[in-house]
Amino acid sequence: MATQSPFSVLEGMLQNFNLPLTPPAWAVDETHRRAVLLLNHVLMQEPQAMERLVRQKGRVVRMQWRSMTFKVVVTPAGLLDVAVSDAEADLALVITDESPLVIAQSLMQGQKPAVRIEGDVQLAADVSWLIDHVRWDLEEDLARLLGDAPAHALVQAASAMAQTIQQFAGRSSRNDADGSSE
Repeated sequence: MATQSPFSVLEGMLQNFNLPLTPPAWAVDETHRRAVLLLNHVLMQEPQAMERLVRQKGRVVRMQWRSMTFKVVVTPAGLLDVAVSDAEADLALVITDESPLVIAQSLMQGQKPAVRIEGDVQLAADVSWLIDHVRWDLEEDLARLLGDAPAHALVQAASAMAQTIQQFAGRSSRNDADGSSE
């Protein structure tokens, strides 16, 4: 007897849960500002990334998933700032997968979610380079707070947990595809 994976059951529940959950504007604004702080922290660790962005100063990138939109503008320093809401985007990156679980599953498998890209080709090439080459060194940041050994242990434990979840997600997607269970 075939059973559904927890992912497909949860996915069905989320698809049927269509209440308009709109957070207050101040919460959205604060989340955008915190995301920009994190992105800038990561960018500052890579001088080559900032050099690439300096060439794109004043350009606006809009990222969108469903009805959620996040716009950033490139600063003259090669960092990012929250763009004004009515700013015209030079580049639009729209995640086309509707399901948050499909997106999470593809990320856990080391893949990028499906994205539709519209706009300036050179800006798109630079953003693509950033996505492919810039990584957050979480262990280094944790080592500043906790020390080297605890940070390394924490990252190793999180990595092992992520690998286990990734293996489970891979088995679940194979089971959903062939209609069987283990």
